[in-house]
Amino acid sequence: MDIIDLTRKLGKLIQEDERYIKLQITQQNSDNDAELQKLIGDFNLKRMSINTEASKDERDENKIKKLNDELRELYSEIMQNETMIAYNEAKQEFDVLLNRINSIIIQSAQGEDPETADYQESCSGSCSSCSGCN
Repeated sequence: MDIIDLTRKLGKLIQEDERYIKLQITQQNSDNDAELQKLIGDFNLKRMSINTEASKDERDENKIKKLNDELRELYSEIMQNETMIAYNEAKQEFDVLLNRINSIIIQSAQGEDPETADYQESCSGSCSSCSGCN
């Protein structure tokens, strides 16, 4: 078996992994959540309104501030939606798996021992993008 065949086998194993399956289910649930989809649509429309107002020669700063406040409120509602929370958690778990796989491959290609190569999580310093320290 050559390296490409092994990579295809790895791809199949990834798709059989519980984290991949969970991500697919939560993605489908997000797509089917009418309330969440409405919020996302409203968010996108609000963002377009901000861009339109901001690109005007004589833009209304008060209107932009109001639109930005409304945008932040919509974002907060989206992120507090239970379906979105479940999706984000599943996505984070799957991303950890992909980071480990990629890290092992890259380190191995750089001459590291494939048996000990692994992903080392690090703190970016931004707690807003973090689910908590390990």
